[in-house]
Amino acid sequence: MVTAVEIRRIVVGPYRVNTYLVSCTQTRKTAVIDPGDEGDLLISTIRDAGLDPVYILNTHGHADHVLANRELAEAFSIKTSVHEADDTFFARPEIRETSIRELGLSPAGPADIRLQDGDLIEIGNLQIKVLHTPGHTPGSCCFLVEGNLFTGDTLFVGDVGRTDLTGGSLDILLNSLREKILPLPATTIVWPGHDYGETQTSTLAWEMKENPYITDFILAE
Repeated sequence: MVTAVEIRRIVVGPYRVNTYLVSCTQTRKTAVIDPGDEGDLLISTIRDAGLDPVYILNTHGHADHVLANRELAEAFSIKTSVHEADDTFFARPEIRETSIRELGLSPAGPADIRLQDGDLIEIGNLQIKVLHTPGHTPGSCCFLVEGNLFTGDTLFVGDVGRTDLTGGSLDILLNSLREKILPLPATTIVWPGHDYGETQTSTLAWEMKENPYITDFILAE
């Protein structure tokens, strides 16, 4: 039986990051994906909705996706998590300095939980699967739950994330799309990390027809 999932999107911070509250409707247990800023707003939204957050899941370690991590972790006594590759990468002093120059903000501090590809995270009666999709950063991840794919800065509506920042690689990102994302069902709903496209969400079917990074770089091979 498919477990009902409830998704709330809150746009936060100067970089207009999509923070997602992904909840099990049966238990109200919730994962907070990419709390990018405005911790007070996120905390009040969670409390007003009667949600019970149990994890913070970061798609990657860039500052704009993690700024409210600690504020939420302390407010709800929950743990932060990021893929082990980004936790290691952004711990390096020279990488932190470069990332601060690029984005004007400090990247993520040490995570409480290091994620790995294929991990299954229990959120009430939901299971969220971790897909390691490097390219935007070495530890970029997507999170898959009940036909919904939270893509961070790996895949946008009609576009992909930047690969010119430190740790980025277009070739690696395209391989992540090819190996990890395109094999998913065409009906999979894409929930990106920023609202950069014509719509807030799309589907893999749409991306396979309209996204030039998929049609021109992958499907045309």
